[in-house]
Amino acid sequence: MNDKIDFESAIKKIEEINSKLEKGMLSLDEMTELYSQGTKLVAVCNEKLNEAQLKITKITEENNTNGEF
Repeated sequence: MNDKIDFESAIKKIEEINSKLEKGMLSLDEMTELYSQGTKLVAVCNEKLNEAQLKITKITEENNTNGEF
């Protein structure tokens, strides 16, 4: 999976995959492929959320050290 994808695009693709899976009418191979793609996109989203959390923590710590807030 391309981890260069932005968070919002990944979420949109996950929603599209979820919709296809919910509708059914897919072969087992198609369902497993979509599931695989979805899990990779979820991993990308989790990585991006973790990166954002680290940035927020760093900013908060820097501001607290500098006497702000």
